[in-house]
Amino acid sequence: MVDSFYEKELSGKSFDRKTAVRLLKFIKPYRRLLGLTIFLLLITAGLQVMGPYLVKLAIDNYITVGKVDGLLNIVLLYGLVLLFEFVIRYFQGYYTEYMGQKIMYDMRMEIFSHIQKLPMSYFDKNPVGRVMTRVTTDVQSLNEMLSSGIVTLFGDIFMIVGIMAIMLTLDWKLSLVTFSVLILLAIATFIFRAKVRVSFRIIRTKISNINSFLQESISGINTTKIFNRQKENNDEFSVLNTDYLNTYLKTILYYAVFFPVVILISTLAVALVVWYGGGQVIRNILTLGTLVAFIQYVEKFFHPISDLSEKFGILQEAIAASERVFNLLDLKPAITSPADPVRVEKIKGNIKFEKVWFAYNDENYVLKDISFDLHAGQSVAFVGATGSGKTSIINLMNRFYEIQKGKILLDNINIKKFDLQELRRHIGVVMQDVFLFSGSILENIRLGNEDISLDQVISASKYANAHKFIKKLPGQYDFEVKERGQVLSVGQRQLIAFARALVFNPEVLLVLDEATSSIDSEIEALIQDALEKIMENRTTIIIAHRLSTIKNVDKIIVLSHGEIVERGTHRELLKAKGIYHKLYKYQYQLHK
Repeated sequence: MVDSFYEKELSGKSFDRKTAVRLLKFIKPYRRLLGLTIFLLLITAGLQVMGPYLVKLAIDNYITVGKVDGLLNIVLLYGLVLLFEFVIRYFQGYYTEYMGQKIMYDMRMEIFSHIQKLPMSYFDKNPVGRVMTRVTTDVQSLNEMLSSGIVTLFGDIFMIVGIMAIMLTLDWKLSLVTFSVLILLAIATFIFRAKVRVSFRIIRTKISNINSFLQESISGINTTKIFNRQKENNDEFSVLNTDYLNTYLKTILYYAVFFPVVILISTLAVALVVWYGGGQVIRNILTLGTLVAFIQYVEKFFHPISDLSEKFGILQEAIAASERVFNLLDLKPAITSPADPVRVEKIKGNIKFEKVWFAYNDENYVLKDISFDLHAGQSVAFVGATGSGKTSIINLMNRFYEIQKGKILLDNINIKKFDLQELRRHIGVVMQDVFLFSGSILENIRLGNEDISLDQVISASKYANAHKFIKKLPGQYDFEVKERGQVLSVGQRQLIAFARALVFNPEVLLVLDEATSSIDSEIEALIQDALEKIMENRTTIIIAHRLSTIKNVDKIIVLSHGEIVERGTHRELLKAKGIYHKLYKYQYQLHK
């Protein structure tokens, strides 16, 4: 597999202000909910800070002086604080996750909606697995940041500030002794952040590459089995998987070193508190309760600090994921509807190509100076060798791609002036590789359009010669065709495609008949009969490989290397004894 299949690693800042601002756009609709969760976090932080102070009061005011009266009240108050903290944590956790899921839902919807607007050229260059990664794992990373990162970040900050304020209030000298180890923590955190930032960017890329490879391998499983490529695929997946494993293990190593370092520094802080504070207690400068409270505060102080470092890792993963999401959302659809599209009450189906030039890449033209007229109800077939530009005609008629030169007219109106959905509503396409979605035959024929009744579907199916085999299936029109319709034969899928095109009743029909070469003669006869029926009174463009199917079309155009080299009826072209005559003679001998 070529290297271009894999996604390149992104490089950038550890924190991008523009990216953060764009993320806020998704948070904005839930700002009240965000405010509520932050308020609950503030209460939780306050309750956590109260615990050690209540212990100090119990020791200094009751235990050391031997007073039992009032001690029970302190114990009960401490219990109520813990109970209240539990309740607040429950609601804070629930609303935080709820907000994260809602934001993730909105983000997935926006990405999916945007993906459907992207031009076909984007999907030509980007594997499906890579696109799926944007909607799934990348969005999930952003949810983790929102639910476990940015919101709880406030709680950690409140906790640190609250503990520092109380410690300074209790004894500023002992506080400074405690804070003296923060320089060591700052150095460790700086090194950790730099290492983790790079790792998480690479991890996102590795996941995307794995998903791309999986999607392609599973889609092409038949080819894999036919050509016994299992070992080669395993070897290639092993490289990708090992690459991902090694990158993630490196990240785990950073965490495995950093957190014990934090514990070591916090233990050092406790030792300093015991050493300095213990001496102060012995000299009666400091109370025992204050010393015990300080030890508890030190333990609580370093927990949110180490938690902040972990949140930084989540933040980096989310920033890396958001870069990819926003890179996708920043892609502007190259083909859009005009601001003021033309309104046409009825489409007749006149088609005209005027000196059309088209290239998929740069100026490597696949169609060169193509011109032809097709009146309403007429039919034309394009023939030629593979790569001559036949299929590009279909793509251009639907505006899947934009032409570089010339005009394409529908009823003497440039197709660029039509609303895209309105244009495609009038054009029916029967592809050579019929795509059926997971679901029933009924759903696949009407494609979610509930305005199309079952009777209309049945009528179209009868006309397209599909009804007979559908009636024999379990459940008939409710029969589940599974993914891509693999439970049906090629011919059956082709007949369903004809019924699908017919039920939407388009004025223009585009047909690729190349798939008919792989079906039996009985089904082929049904397909040919269905094609002739649905072509009646419709402007039809056929991309033909089998010349025997196009004898009766109004005109035939022969393409070679993107240029029109011959045109005429079947009889006229045979009589001219040019390229068409050679192609027809070759196929006749081949099937003799």
